[in-house]
Amino acid sequence: MYFAGIDQHTHKRCGLTAATAQPGPLQDWYQGRLARGMREEFARVTLTRKLAAITLRLWKKGERYDPTQLTQQAR
Repeated sequence: MYFAGIDQHTHKRCGLTAATAQPGPLQDWYQGRLARGMREEFARVTLTRKLAAITLRLWKKGERYDPTQLTQQAR
């Protein structure tokens, strides 16, 4: 899935950054996947897909990012 000229490599880097760089709900979501036994690479790919889905939803609906919805969906 590509948005506004963003390629797959960029999406993967975003997923890696969200998973490891800064504490927050996306990192918590990623760590939760690892705690459940998901392989690290698969958890990053899953997070990257989640970021793409969030980006598309925000773009299409004009919504603002709400990290509390991310937490609810991850359970």
